[in-house]
Amino acid sequence: MGLIRAVASSVSSTLGDEFKEFVECPQVEGNVIIVRGVVNHGKGNRNPSENIISNGSVIVVPRGMAMMIIEDGKVMEFTAEEGDYTWDSSSEPSIFTGGLGKGIVDTFKTIGRRITFGGQTAKDQRVYYINIKQIPALTFGSQAPEVIADPVYGSVEVTYNGEYSIHIDDPIILFNTVIGSNPESDSVTFDDIFSNEGGNILRSRFSQKVSECISKIMIEKNVSFDKIQMYKSEITDQMNSLLNTDWHDKYGIVIDDVSLRIGATEESRKTIADINKTKAMGNVYSSNLTGTMAAATGEAMKSAAANENGAMMGFAGLGLANQAGASAMNSVLNNQQANTPAAQTNTTVAGVASAGKKFCTNCGSPLNANDKFCASCGTKVE
Repeated sequence: MGLIRAVASSVSSTLGDEFKEFVECPQVEGNVIIVRGVVNHGKGNRNPSENIISNGSVIVVPRGMAMMIIEDGKVMEFTAEEGDYTWDSSSEPSIFTGGLGKGIVDTFKTIGRRITFGGQTAKDQRVYYINIKQIPALTFGSQAPEVIADPVYGSVEVTYNGEYSIHIDDPIILFNTVIGSNPESDSVTFDDIFSNEGGNILRSRFSQKVSECISKIMIEKNVSFDKIQMYKSEITDQMNSLLNTDWHDKYGIVIDDVSLRIGATEESRKTIADINKTKAMGNVYSSNLTGTMAAATGEAMKSAAANENGAMMGFAGLGLANQAGASAMNSVLNNQQANTPAAQTNTTVAGVASAGKKFCTNCGSPLNANDKFCASCGTKVE
């Protein structure tokens, strides 16, 4: 293979005598994601070339960094595993994936390939390091209130904000996109790829997809917007799915974690409060009809007392309303009582008694069983 693990102890002790070149990663700031390696020419290289890595040179890969050897713009070798490697230009290309995604092997086969130039020596060879450590605390937020379709409250106007973390899952894709368009760059920061053409394009795309993510999870889980924070892993998975084309396929970036805070606007909060109040009253109606009518009457009496046309007018109206309300309540209660076994029995007995009752043949007044004369008109009862 092109990269062979070197003996670590020999690097520092015999650097000047044994190795032709010693390539290492320079000190970088936390926001640097791509940096060109520093080539130190050893004493063993009598004819050093600025852009050629001699056969037998050692390349050091620090923890948290991936390394690529680029030859005339093409990826020749790749490793995401820390250690010291010896470069053997006569052997086949090698790839050490480390803990990165399995798709990087396919990417290497597609993008990176050895070019022999008809047996001629390459004109340009470089070593690049890519930061594969997690980049945390990236912020996002809605630029203005957005309307979402909530399965519980209907249309709700919300705002949201939060943080997310990412890492480079496929450094070869990132390098090909970023350095491929600017081959003279020796260092690329995170902001260089997230701020492009005068705007934070990638970050804007993230914010644009958040509301879509929220809607999908609400429908999928049948939950309201105020419960969405409970589904943190689902939010992360959904955002990776929605941003796959813009982020991973183009830049090799994946999202590790998303913390979302969401809230309704003041107007929507009032609407939600009214909906919740209506639901609560509905529960009271269904569980205690008599108590609810009494409570409603009490509220009506308060309104009557405050009637601007005078309390008596208010109470006069209240009397009519009370009659209607009492009638409705009695109807409800009678219906409830009529359905009980005792009520049905009493009705039957009353019916029988009514059927056997006597009436005066002259005036039609009801008579008792032992009456000899009608108490209303004096007619003799037969």
